[in-house]
Amino acid sequence: MAEIDTIGLVEVTSIGIGYRAQDAMLKAASVELLLARTICSGKYLIAVSGDVASVESSVETGAAVAEGALIERRVISRLHPSVFSAISMAVELPAEQFEALGIIETFSASTVIEVADAAAKAANIKLFRIHLAMAIGGKGFVLLTGDIPSVEAAVAAAAPVAGAEGMLVSSVVIPAPRRELFREYI
Repeated sequence: MAEIDTIGLVEVTSIGIGYRAQDAMLKAASVELLLARTICSGKYLIAVSGDVASVESSVETGAAVAEGALIERRVISRLHPSVFSAISMAVELPAEQFEALGIIETFSASTVIEVADAAAKAANIKLFRIHLAMAIGGKGFVLLTGDIPSVEAAVAAAAPVAGAEGMLVSSVVIPAPRRELFREYI
C-alpha cells in the first residue's frame, strides 16, 4: 500500500465550479477529502490527501474541469505527519508546551502547508493549527509551539519558504506567551 504523505489543493474563482471540481476529484482517484469550502472573495478551495499518484490524478482532474476558473493547483508530497492533524485542528496541547508561540502568515493557503512542513522538519516543535484561507482574505497561517530555541529555529527555517515565493506576510515568535493565546486549544 502506498504511503499517505501528500496533499493536493485546487482553488477556483467559482463556487459552483468548485463543487463540480470537488466531485470530479473524488471520483478520479482514491483520496481523502481534507476540506472543501468557500473562502473569501467568493472563491472555493478543495484539499485532498493520499498517496502521490492518487493525489496527482485527483488534482489534474479537478483542474481540468475548472473551465477557466482555476486560480491555483498544487501537489505537495513527503509531508511531515503532523501537518495532517494540524490542518484538521485535531491536536491536543498539554500546558507544559506553552513555552513559546510561533506564527507564520502567508498570502496563500497552499504556501502555508509548505511552511508548516518546513517548520516541523526543522525543529522539535508541535504544529497545532494550520488555517487555510477561511475568513482571512485567502491567506493562511500556521501556529506552532515548543521550547523557545526550537520555535525560533522552526520559524527561521520555515519563513524563507514563503518568502522565496513572495508569499510571506509575517513571522513572529512570542516567548512565554500568555495562556489566553492558546485558549481555544486548552
